[in-house]
Amino acid sequence: MLQWSRMPRSLELLWALIAKDFKVRYKNTALGFLWSLANPLMFAAVFYVVFKHVLVMETPNYLVFLLAGLFPWQMTATTIAAAPAIFVSNAGIVKKVYFPRVLLPLATLGNNLAHFLIVLAVAAPVLVVAGFPPSAAWIVGLPALLLVQMSITLGLALGVATLNVYFRDLEFLTGVLVQLLFFVTPIFYSEAAMPASVRAGLLWNPMYHVITQWRALVMEGRVDGAALGIAAGVGAATLAVGYGVYRSLEARLAEYL
Repeated sequence: MLQWSRMPRSLELLWALIAKDFKVRYKNTALGFLWSLANPLMFAAVFYVVFKHVLVMETPNYLVFLLAGLFPWQMTATTIAAAPAIFVSNAGIVKKVYFPRVLLPLATLGNNLAHFLIVLAVAAPVLVVAGFPPSAAWIVGLPALLLVQMSITLGLALGVATLNVYFRDLEFLTGVLVQLLFFVTPIFYSEAAMPASVRAGLLWNPMYHVITQWRALVMEGRVDGAALGIAAGVGAATLAVGYGVYRSLEARLAEYL
């Protein structure tokens, strides 16, 4: 656990790590940050054509429906996909200098959070034009959903990053697991279209609770207090498990790197 006396220095280091990752991420790319916007837009275009015009999914405002799920999903998926390399790629600094190693996954999450907030700012005028202007519910819903999603994402990333130091096969499995999580989360389909028996299984998916509430906030201008409470509980449990894995194995990280 971080000591209060070390908090200012730790926050300074965290900010430096986020800034470094932000600069390196798009170095020598033509579009730079716009790739963060282009990625979900390209996915949305593909799903829109396939499910709106080929398989004909009867979902009103399907393009907004897609983007309301894809934009927040990208923050979590990108963080988890990068998690296996978080400690491994920083082996030199982990072995030579002591610092709170939890800052490394926090920096990865912080970098993706910054991208998400910029994308959200760019998307807001589009939502207004499309007839879905941000409502008063965003004042509470936006920070609450961000906090819940960050808890879930950090918990998963901490667990994956730590375990991959000891079991390197996890690096190759993570991509598959992220894709699996994508398909069992109602992002390009509505949970209402699923049988009740399958819908019950979605409750065990931590991202289900987050994505459905993002969609409710964007498309209906509301958040469900009860559902948000469940999501917060899931987020706290996921973070507790991930941090527990990290704390139990942190002492020997440098030895295995």
